[in-house]
Amino acid sequence: MKIRRAGKQDIEGINRLLFQVCAVHHEGRPDLFKAGAKKYTDSELLAILENDETPVFAAVDECGILMGYAFCVFIRQKDDNIFEDMNTLYIDDLCVDENLRGRHVGRALYEAVLAFAREQNCYNVTLNVWSCNESAMRFYEACGLKPQKVGMEVIL
Repeated sequence: MKIRRAGKQDIEGINRLLFQVCAVHHEGRPDLFKAGAKKYTDSELLAILENDETPVFAAVDECGILMGYAFCVFIRQKDDNIFEDMNTLYIDDLCVDENLRGRHVGRALYEAVLAFAREQNCYNVTLNVWSCNESAMRFYEACGLKPQKVGMEVIL
């Protein structure tokens, strides 16, 4: 397995995984997530892949087949009234092909993101995880992440 920056050649594989991510979220929260959808159009995806502020990492096998991805976004905080100046690398989405889970692809992607964030002098790496996605929560806890803040809701 190799971890590298994702490119245009990965769009088909990324789309396959985007549908898998949406299916997990739809199963957990069908009141919020549409069935059979994906987060980005192909043009939006291409713009993300070409933007250095939104790096995407790809885990590929020896044949170049996408095994998983990590979408990231730099959050650059400067001159805020209450927060210290800092750079954060936010993991917007991390997905491993459902047929390849348990093979440490997710851990390898996460470790690559951490290494990249350190190289970029980031203070921290953050992410959000839906509470209905218990396996993802266990994975991130096993990676050493701890809650930073909690989102709460009441459905009316």
